[in-house]
Amino acid sequence: MRFFSFAWNWIKQPQQWHGSEGIPVRILEQLYYTGLSLIIAALIAIPLGILIGHTGRGAVLVVNIANAWRAIPTLALLVLLTIWLGFSVLAWLTPLVVLGIPPILVNVYEGVAGVDPELRDAARGMGMTPWQQVRKVEVPVAMPLIVLGLRTGAIFVVATATIAAYIGLGGLGRYIIDGLAVNNYGEVAGGALFVVLLALAVQALFVGVRRAVVPKGLRQQGRTS
Repeated sequence: MRFFSFAWNWIKQPQQWHGSEGIPVRILEQLYYTGLSLIIAALIAIPLGILIGHTGRGAVLVVNIANAWRAIPTLALLVLLTIWLGFSVLAWLTPLVVLGIPPILVNVYEGVAGVDPELRDAARGMGMTPWQQVRKVEVPVAMPLIVLGLRTGAIFVVATATIAAYIGLGGLGRYIIDGLAVNNYGEVAGGALFVVLLALAVQALFVGVRRAVVPKGLRQQGRTS
């Protein structure tokens, strides 16, 4: 309970909501880091996952690499890239994209590869081209797992985007880093609480996305994470 007490006492101070270091600005920075990283990760992982799932070529290799990829220490990669590239966009963007790719890639692959072979045969029998099979049959059926992969990747990235503060950037991690530096536990607790709330908001957003893009009969497929 002391965590929430520390956080509330800090959050309710009016000065925390104004200026270039105020809570609204830090939240927008966190969303910027998250959104840009997730978009790039999705642009890489979704086409690759669909290609592998449709053709079956290189599936074992790519999935194993993706799973091993998850073990890469994000903070260590951030520090290494900062030393190598300096305080550039790529220094913080690359680790977050690396973090977001595996859950998206694996879920997209599994969703497309798991399409009932009879549906594929029926599509071919109707004279569909391979591209039409992917667009009209495989992707719609795989949509629950595609959305699940995006949701998982988004939660990973939004929570981990706090590491941008380690190289002097903004976001909610700024509160955690700065608070620890001066033993201001209210600031640390407040920053951590907003990270949790933002992750929950992302979760709720993708629940809405799933309801919007996934047919009711297929939603059950994407509920297990």
